[in-house]
Amino acid sequence: MPARSPAPGHVPTLRGLAAIAEGVDLILCDVWGVLHDGTNAHPGASDALMRFRALPGAGRPRRVILVSNAPRPWPGVREILDGFGIPRAAYDAILTSGDLTRSLIAAHPGARIHHLGPERDAPIFADLDLTLVPAAEAERVVCTGLFDDTCETADDYRATLAALRARDVPMICANPDLVVERRGQLIPCAGLLAEAYEALGGQVAYAGKPHRPVYEAAMAMAGTLDAGTPPNAARVLAVGDALRTDIAGAVGFGIPNLLVARGIHAEELGVSAEQASLGDIAHWLDAQAVRPDAVIERLVW
Repeated sequence: MPARSPAPGHVPTLRGLAAIAEGVDLILCDVWGVLHDGTNAHPGASDALMRFRALPGAGRPRRVILVSNAPRPWPGVREILDGFGIPRAAYDAILTSGDLTRSLIAAHPGARIHHLGPERDAPIFADLDLTLVPAAEAERVVCTGLFDDTCETADDYRATLAALRARDVPMICANPDLVVERRGQLIPCAGLLAEAYEALGGQVAYAGKPHRPVYEAAMAMAGTLDAGTPPNAARVLAVGDALRTDIAGAVGFGIPNLLVARGIHAEELGVSAEQASLGDIAHWLDAQAVRPDAVIERLVW
């Protein structure tokens, strides 16, 4: 598979991962939208990853690293996956935007930090050298999401963001996603607030896809798993359901990629209903700013 977006009209639709697995050593797999939908696991996805990991290695073991824009450290994501019944045998390691956010915070020891986001994301600050303060006293703001993503929008944060911008407070966005699927609905994420802050002229550092550092960290992690030898980028496959993050990030980093249709783009692609089948999506793909190397309805073997 090529490492850049193919010419319009030439994006293959795969029936299963098995069609391309032989040419892959490492899968960088998205979590929400691929392994689960926020409510239920997709059993076929974890089965496909386990089958991939069980393949004989082509000079190195087949590896799967879950790369998530979740604004929490990786143990919290593993706990969620355990709760969904997703086997740990489906992956080798987890890397989250929460992990990268912690590294960005640690680069400023003793900083006065304002947490813009729900209390459930508080573990992102555990054991770090910082002081959590109100927005008016902050040196930096860490945005993990909306306080109530069931009813709020970025408009509800105009005054807060304007006040932070007036003091030139830098923001760390702990989840670059704009939206995520939950029970068939699209739920706003921290990326929306970061985008609104940038529109005001605010400075934002993004931790996670589609930004290059998360791919560099994932490749380094893969090397650590295998005696320090990083994989060949041409034999890495990024799998995800979001063009803006999963696919754009992979294209920018120069690695092959696979778009899972039944995710945040399901309604656009006409497969939001369970009984719907993926049809010809060439016209839709041609209209996008970035295009995948291949498409699969769901991640299955």
